Amino acid sequence: MPIKPLDIDQMTKSAENIYEAIVVLLKRARQINEEMKIEFNQRIEMLQSRIFEPEEETEQPQTNPDQILVAKEFEQRPKPTEIAIRELMGKKINYRYKEEDVFPPAP
Repeated sequence: MPIKPLDIDQMTKSAENIYEAIVVLLKRARQINEEMKIEFNQRIEMLQSRIFEPEEETEQPQTNPDQILVAKEFEQRPKPTEIAIRELMGKKINYRYKEEDVFPPAP
């Protein structure tokens, strides 16, 4: 994957400053990564039932060609960081700060 330069001015338009933009990108990339991991595991689990166990201990386990295709498909997808950057630049990410819990003073 080639390295692409980013326009920092455009990133700061999407957030108050560059540091805030980086934190937003980091959190969104982690969300995307978790979603991709769940999808990958679900698809592999569906294919696990089709794998044949070796009859003897000396035999090597058979690899399922469908699993290899699924793995290659996921390798070809854009990386979570790249997706998060596109979303931030396209202003498709909405973020907000957590509101602090305000407790009444103790009597």
